[in-house]
Amino acid sequence: MLDTGDCKIVFDAGMHPKEESTQAMPQYEELEHNSVDAIFLSHSHLDHAGTLPVLMRHQPDAPVYMTAATAGLTDALLHNSVNVMQSKRTELGITDYPLYGHRELDRLETRWEKREYRERIPLTGNTSAELYDAGHILGSAGILIEKDGQRIFYTGDINFEDSTLITGAKFPEENIDTLIIETTRGSSPRPQEYDREQEEQKLCDAILETIDKGGSALLPVFAMGKTQEVLTMLHKFKTSGRLPEKTPVFIGGLSTKMTILFDEFSETTPRQMPGFEIFRDMDVRAASKKGSRKPIAYQPGAIYALSSGMMTEKTTSNSFAQGFISNPNNSLLFVGYAAPDSPAGAIRELNKGDVIKLSQDLPPVPFQCRMDVYDFSGHAERDSLLDYMLKVAPRKIFLVHGDLEASEWFRDQLAVKLPDTEVIIPTPTKHYNLNS
Repeated sequence: MLDTGDCKIVFDAGMHPKEESTQAMPQYEELEHNSVDAIFLSHSHLDHAGTLPVLMRHQPDAPVYMTAATAGLTDALLHNSVNVMQSKRTELGITDYPLYGHRELDRLETRWEKREYRERIPLTGNTSAELYDAGHILGSAGILIEKDGQRIFYTGDINFEDSTLITGAKFPEENIDTLIIETTRGSSPRPQEYDREQEEQKLCDAILETIDKGGSALLPVFAMGKTQEVLTMLHKFKTSGRLPEKTPVFIGGLSTKMTILFDEFSETTPRQMPGFEIFRDMDVRAASKKGSRKPIAYQPGAIYALSSGMMTEKTTSNSFAQGFISNPNNSLLFVGYAAPDSPAGAIRELNKGDVIKLSQDLPPVPFQCRMDVYDFSGHAERDSLLDYMLKVAPRKIFLVHGDLEASEWFRDQLAVKLPDTEVIIPTPTKHYNLNS
């Protein structure tokens, strides 16, 4: 929460991905009831938007600002989240779930204010705001707050590089007094020899080798963002002749609805292939119909881009992997992050022939297929984040959204390279004065 003196602003309202129930929520009790003047949503991922209805319930007069694309994706995500919480209430006995319902969500959405990038947004008093393209996911934005010549920039999640579908961040670099910046990849250096095009070609080659020996490729993907990135990549492989045009591509889970939304904003958001629509311009098949509990049918020579990316229990990718990973002709190709304590993280540590239990309800299975990991992260790599901090050279930098090890790497670098800048790894509930 930022207090400019005449305007109290909250940035994002996420849900902790490793916690449940009220333990997953930010400490909203630190905010007085109905004391906030504005809420900004940087983008639609669950760790930034997952408890927005709870915050809005306690701040009934605060408008919520976001891009139109973020609004569309967040609507779909939160309604899906209600369904997930209802299932967890039944299956896990979490009585606090759901934290909000479908009708309440529909009612709260009337307070969402959709704004364009670089549009000045007047707030209360002399405070104003402006959204900047963050390059992380469709509609993602950094938020610039200005009051009497003082400028505070909250980055949200960032990607400075162009991806296959989304263009890189376009952020302000001048006259920033305070920078609040993500540090996700601070503890994960990228190899010096990394090249995006070569990484894409490695993925294409792995798929071709798999198909040639009669197997199929499973790509666990996040429904929002990573699915659409991978599908665009596959389209690129096919249209350039690197992948046979007839290769079937299946998607499953929440990915279908999210892909429809990505297509809806194809003409109105910055992107690499203006006008390209996945469902119109590609032959993509839904692996299962809405509401169907029927298992996805396996066929050789196909590509399955299934959510969730971490292969969490009871998701499409987890269920499909149960019979998939024991076939030595198949390939399991990871294209995104996997937490070490997730099923995907556990699989990455396996050796051929090891046995793994993917679901508590099903027997263990032997791991016999090929497995590769590729770097197509939607987060900026650490050197580009550091370069941005050095260009901005603000008076204060707050390092957020990263493990302590990641934030400490930036703090140590900045102590040498920006000695006149105060660098802070903030402590929850502590107040900081930006003018001192």
